[in-house]
Amino acid sequence: MSGTLTQFTVRALDRLAVMFRRPIFRGNIPEHLRTGDAGEERAYFHLRKLGYVMVARKFRSARIRGDIDLIGWERDTLCFIEVKTRTTRDVKPPEASVDQDKREQIGRVAREYLRSLPEIPKFRFDLLTIQLEDRRAPEINLFKGFMAMS
Repeated sequence: MSGTLTQFTVRALDRLAVMFRRPIFRGNIPEHLRTGDAGEERAYFHLRKLGYVMVARKFRSARIRGDIDLIGWERDTLCFIEVKTRTTRDVKPPEASVDQDKREQIGRVAREYLRSLPEIPKFRFDLLTIQLEDRRAPEINLFKGFMAMS
């Protein structure tokens, strides 16, 4: 029951944040951004069910371009998590879309996050892919340690 209440509360707060952050209607948001947001929300709750303690969503730095979708702890390891969501299998698989440029950008933003901590913990980079298809439960795959810090 408390998981349902938490999920409802987070979704409501996310909607309020969108309403107050941008002066546009939900219908004007491009479909691929809505798909990405839906995937990140599913990923957040999926990781919580797996025991991750989530500490940040859509982390951005004022100094570095880009963001990290999710940041959370799995036991004593800090995890920087990239989420890729797809609605069709007609295009390349979601894990193939994290190219070298994207990996470098994630690494730069992660370094910025680590600088804010009193000491550098053990950390890794995870990739969570979500395949959404009509009338089927989403296929979720978690790739732990999918990249090294460059």
